[in-house]
Amino acid sequence: MAFKPDYKNLEDAARNKQAKRTPLYEHIIGANIMERITGEKFVRHYFKDTPDYDAFFRPYCRFFLDRGYDTVSHEMCITEMLPGGGALGGHKPGVIADAEAFEKYPFDRLTDLYIQYFKPKFEALKRNMPDGMRAVGGVGNGVFEIVQDLTGYENLCMISYDDPELYARLFVKVGDAMESIWKWVLSEYADLFCVFRFGDDLGYKSNTLLPHEDIKEHVIPQYKRIVELVHSYQKPFLLHSCGCIFDVMDDIIEVAKIDAKHSNEDQIAPFRVWVDKYGSKIGNFGGIDTDHLVRLDDDKLEKLVLDTVQYCASGHGGFAAGSGNSIPDYVDPEKYLIMVNAVRKFRGD
Repeated sequence: MAFKPDYKNLEDAARNKQAKRTPLYEHIIGANIMERITGEKFVRHYFKDTPDYDAFFRPYCRFFLDRGYDTVSHEMCITEMLPGGGALGGHKPGVIADAEAFEKYPFDRLTDLYIQYFKPKFEALKRNMPDGMRAVGGVGNGVFEIVQDLTGYENLCMISYDDPELYARLFVKVGDAMESIWKWVLSEYADLFCVFRFGDDLGYKSNTLLPHEDIKEHVIPQYKRIVELVHSYQKPFLLHSCGCIFDVMDDIIEVAKIDAKHSNEDQIAPFRVWVDKYGSKIGNFGGIDTDHLVRLDDDKLEKLVLDTVQYCASGHGGFAAGSGNSIPDYVDPEKYLIMVNAVRKFRGD
């Protein structure tokens, strides 16, 4: 029987309900992986001087459909269009180093710039969404990542000591800009998405990147603003956040009121720990540490996937299966397919 997608499976999982069919989920799948599996060179259409977004999104969406996903993962990241940005991933000096630079920064232009930059991409994604599917994503980047992109992490830590008032204002001002951008996206594309999300990596293997109290005081209130907006459109919200963030998870759940969470790494805690601790409160997405997709042999990988899905899909709240982080280009496509096919084997596709 031909696979028929139904986005409600993933939406139910995000609402912490056991889906009728365990959905597959990935935060990001590397373009190289997609092209190697399909044999189709389509990513270049996105980056040409005269882009052809339909030529990109048509095979991009079909990739998810052909692999047995109910949804298409895609988000449009604020950091792609930030004037002077790049300190987060580009190893550039932060454009905001002090209060004077903060006052001069064009925060009031960010929504217009975002619309100009991303509206054609949203429209192409909408035109090429297969029947029965919807997107997961929306506006990429959380408040911590955006602040870092403007200041740099080390400089942000210095600001927290040298100018606590500026430190606090940065998170609120970025939260203002995020809220404005999210309002536009929700007003235009709420029906394109079944689950909204952003990624905001708050931690590393043993702790959070900011003090716990700073996250509770400055970061989580901005999350709450966005989640409330998403909920006003009757949509669930998924947080992707890497790192050991157990010390702030209760606040993220109870104050920000996220519906689901993605990202796990076995060096921090086995996925079952997340499921056992939080499965009564939120949906949990992922399960298979990306490192296992690189290192395990085929038989062990398939067994790990089947064991994980069997446990998580049987009375432990909402669950969607996939990697614990993403499928970067260095993962062997065959290993990725072993994971996907094991999930499909479990659900009887």
